[in-house]
Amino acid sequence: MRKKYSVMGLFSDFEEVFCALEDIKKNKVPGVTVDDVRLMSPIEHPEIDEVLGERPSHVRRVTLCGSLFGIIGGFYFLVTSQSDFLVQPQGGKPVVPIPSNIVLTYEMFILFSVIATVLGFLVLSGLLFGKREKLYSEKVGVDQIAIVLDLNEETYEPIKALFRQHKVLEIREEVSK
Repeated sequence: MRKKYSVMGLFSDFEEVFCALEDIKKNKVPGVTVDDVRLMSPIEHPEIDEVLGERPSHVRRVTLCGSLFGIIGGFYFLVTSQSDFLVQPQGGKPVVPIPSNIVLTYEMFILFSVIATVLGFLVLSGLLFGKREKLYSEKVGVDQIAIVLDLNEETYEPIKALFRQHKVLEIREEVSK
């Protein structure tokens, strides 16, 4: 049975992180690509998107589902609560007034979009029903940048050598079978 390694390299200089990612992108360690990289940093680095590429965001789809539920479910809720089968129309007033329902449906649309966005973010980021990172350093929240990789035995030592080449401060690792 092969061992699986999770390796975290802590860097103090973002330029060294950028160079290490460029080396990974240039395939200096065969079997490791930038798709395997998870980057943790206390601040956002928009220029890193050029190296890592666009990462998928599924929160938009969850928001779309919430908004569709808000429109359909909100209108259905309003119509069914207004058109009770015992209602008897009087004086030419409509049983289901559409203009006021449009406004209330719009508010339900916004409400369910916001709720779905917040819940989608919490679930997909792992903050709720937690898929936690195996490796974490409290130094990442202060002033250091971490590169985290899940590796096999063949790529374990070359990545550590690549990290040392780019002045890594600390290498943390976890072994699983």
